[in-house]
Amino acid sequence: MRVNYIHVIAATALVGSAAPRQQSTVDTIIDKAVATYNKTKTSKGTFEQAITNPLTGSTVKAVGEFQQQREPARFSFRFVEPKGDMIIGDGKWLWVYLPSSTPGQVIKVPMTNGGAGSLDLASRFFDSPKTRFAISDAGTATVAGRAAHALTLKPKSSTEPFTQAKVWIDTADGTLRQFETVEPSGITRLVTITAVTPNAPVDAKLFSFTPPKGARVVDQAVLGGR
Repeated sequence: MRVNYIHVIAATALVGSAAPRQQSTVDTIIDKAVATYNKTKTSKGTFEQAITNPLTGSTVKAVGEFQQQREPARFSFRFVEPKGDMIIGDGKWLWVYLPSSTPGQVIKVPMTNGGAGSLDLASRFFDSPKTRFAISDAGTATVAGRAAHALTLKPKSSTEPFTQAKVWIDTADGTLRQFETVEPSGITRLVTITAVTPNAPVDAKLFSFTPPKGARVVDQAVLGGR
């Protein structure tokens, strides 16, 4: 019986010591990601996206190119597949033009930090993450040929646009390499950043959008009573 007690005590000690080590790993990873985010003023690259709807069991995939600028906040997501789809943030408005699914219609949304009009690939996760999320270790993986460490983010507030997120952070440089979010509706969005160049020159012309002639513009600010 004495041996059993020793085993129990030893196992308890191991579990107790593992928790601080795991938290230390999580803190190191998220701190590195935040530091990289704060140093990145512009970025450009390519991405793949898969949106899964649990109600229909369907998954819609897309491939595209992006470029972003933090100050002032502007971004451009232009899809190669489906060709012609685009989401543009010009600093004031978010323009959503998806002729592949809703031809002849443009959605116009006010840009807000972290809200419906923000598509910053990093700010939603790395702007004060320890305050906004309960963060836990989710293991390691290789993403787009890069070693990455995954973290699970559970929002502490219901104001976040997702109920849970998982981010894969580059082990070497702290860059966001992939993320998966689960929206309140249950829809899952998986985005893999297949290539990225931080602090790259960006093309200001790509941050502007003019609705195609004859397109119906749905202004969310008007519908929301702003």
